[in-house]
Amino acid sequence: MSNQMKALEKSRPEEGLWMVRAPVPEIGPDDVLIKVHKTGICGTDIHIWNWDAWAAHTVPVPMITGHEFAGEIVELGRNVEGLEIGQRCSGEGHLIGRKSRQSRAGKFHLDPGTRGIGVNEQGAFAEFLRLPAFNVVPLPDAIDDEIGAILDPLGNAVHTALSFDLVGEDVLITGAGPIGIMAGAVARHVGARHVVITDINQDRLDLAARVADVVPVNVGTQDLREVMDGLKMKEGFDVGLEMSGNQRALDQMVESLVMGGRIALLGIPPGQSPVDWSRIVFKAITIKGVYGREIFETWYKMIAMLENGLDVRKVITHRFKVDAFRDGFAAMLSGSSGKVVLDWT
Repeated sequence: MSNQMKALEKSRPEEGLWMVRAPVPEIGPDDVLIKVHKTGICGTDIHIWNWDAWAAHTVPVPMITGHEFAGEIVELGRNVEGLEIGQRCSGEGHLIGRKSRQSRAGKFHLDPGTRGIGVNEQGAFAEFLRLPAFNVVPLPDAIDDEIGAILDPLGNAVHTALSFDLVGEDVLITGAGPIGIMAGAVARHVGARHVVITDINQDRLDLAARVADVVPVNVGTQDLREVMDGLKMKEGFDVGLEMSGNQRALDQMVESLVMGGRIALLGIPPGQSPVDWSRIVFKAITIKGVYGREIFETWYKMIAMLENGLDVRKVITHRFKVDAFRDGFAAMLSGSSGKVVLDWT
């Protein structure tokens, strides 16, 4: 194996990524080396591409980006047990510490010292990735590399959707990006009654209808209350999944929920947002902030659902060889794509 590899790097503090030759990572005794087969482009990668204020504040340069991947193990550290050379895998991209109260209690996803591959540590947009063996998620044969490469965002959708009991419930999802769409598929898979997803991007709403058994609503041209009446929802939605980061969407969600409704928040609003807390208090609404995936409970649940009929493949709308990565990012930046997958093989 050559000691050099192709990688997509944020080489300079400006817009774009660059294809570079980089050293193949050296692994430690508790790490594995993964040959990357496929990667997904994430919204975080778009922030890094654009080099917005968040990226400039967070990401050191140079940095190999990317954190959604599937591949195979090609080297094991001397202390690694339970994994094998040639084993197909994806992996948890949040690198946790072991000293915080949350981590020592087994609540790994809440560790305040978490670092992200492709953000704080060298990432997966490369032919090879070094990853702690602890973070490796083996892939069963039923889950191919293409789906394996989008398990990270699917995990965001699963973590958010399963925040509350959805069986027999009416669910409102605000934001028809890929994660919102996948959350709709998950909600229906686990037994929600009606799932309504709202947006103002008709392309994304049309994609939602192709991927999942949901009711897409363009709030720019349709009245959500009329849709609710048509579904014979007299009191409102039981659960809201906020995926947009849009304050108006959250306000509409609050007004559309039943008394005692529950909201899981994954969308990140830009800057500070005015919130009518009195309305939330008087409606006795429960709000839960969602970050990443529960490590590793979310992974177990989503793999089990994929093996048991959950189908999100249609959320992938674009596939490119990695040498055409600029076309992949252009598709993402268009605002009309679903998931975009890059092939490194």
